[in-house]
Amino acid sequence: MDVIGESHFPASVEEAEKVVAIVRGAAVTALPSDLYIPPDALKIFLETFEGPLDLLLYLIKHQNLDILDIPVASITHQYVDYIEMMQEIRMELAAEYLVMAAILAEIKSRMLLPRPRGTENEEEDPRVDLIRRLQEYERFKTAANDLDGLPREARDTFSASAALDDIEVEVPKPMVELEQLLLAFQQVLERAEQVAHHQISREPLSVRERMTMILDSLGQGGEICFSDLFVAEEGRSGAVVAFLAILELCKEGLIDIVQSAPLSGLHVKIA
Repeated sequence: MDVIGESHFPASVEEAEKVVAIVRGAAVTALPSDLYIPPDALKIFLETFEGPLDLLLYLIKHQNLDILDIPVASITHQYVDYIEMMQEIRMELAAEYLVMAAILAEIKSRMLLPRPRGTENEEEDPRVDLIRRLQEYERFKTAANDLDGLPREARDTFSASAALDDIEVEVPKPMVELEQLLLAFQQVLERAEQVAHHQISREPLSVRERMTMILDSLGQGGEICFSDLFVAEEGRSGAVVAFLAILELCKEGLIDIVQSAPLSGLHVKIA
């Protein structure tokens, strides 16, 4: 209770035991004569069941009974007691519970009826259909509980994702030094001398013509290995003409000599 104004609490233990409540700071030792407590003020909610089969299965498991040999009389009495209790506490009773109570009463009456001699083994047990329904319901209930126990997305587990920005790394190509160009040309000359022969034939070699041939070989945006621009069969003179043509093209800014990595081969491409 909220205390308003000066509080008046009991001064002794005896007075404290007589106090029923503290109202606005004042001790109340007796209930008012006109106090009315509605009959529905206190409600007790018992464990609810999903249906009549669920209630039957609970009663069977609660007493550790064999589902294949159900004592119909005992289960029926407990089932009817539960229905009466539900009616007493004013719970809404579904029609299926009453139907199941009628089925149990029918099974009980069929088991009590006398059977003609010689037909005990031929007549089917009246509990067979109920046992089959209970077993099927138990399997589905167990499967549902197993599925409910599995980890659930957004309840037990959460998906994590992280996006990385695309980082463009531009690796600068190494500059081609004159010394490397001369070494590559020396290798070309060495290969040309290996196929040189003593027969001398005079062939007209033009630097301008070789420049045109190199540009045609490169095409539009092409790239060729440096050594592929030389024809070994032309010998030293042909290699010199091709090298001069390459230098002239570089001087005019028509081609570039590049290297993809340090100490790697040289390549020629359109500027």
